Amino acid sequence: MPIYEYQAKNPQKACEKCKRGFEYIQNIVEKPLLFCPYCGEPVKKVISWCHAAIVEQSREYKNIQQKVEGYEKEGMYSHAAELADKYSHKTNDSLFKERALEDYKKAGYNLDASSDVTS
Repeated sequence: MPIYEYQAKNPQKACEKCKRGFEYIQNIVEKPLLFCPYCGEPVKKVISWCHAAIVEQSREYKNIQQKVEGYEKEGMYSHAAELADKYSHKTNDSLFKERALEDYKKAGYNLDASSDVTS
């Protein structure tokens, strides 16, 4: 069941719980609370802010990331660029594309408008 947040409409008359806001578990089809379950004062539902998001990366992504970092540490920028570029084309990953471009430059490639290194 979802957790909804509520807060007092009039904080001067509210109890400490609804003055600061409180969470309330409700079924999605239930009507919103109109009154604080602790003090009975009128409350309103508030929009919650998402404070964190978990983004999991695939095993392949992590492997490619480690290989590219390894090549970069060894100064093998053309190898790092090629691997990052190949992966970016495969997955449309713009971060790997940017990294590939940076590594191509470090490897000494001239990336002007007529270059087809990353196409």
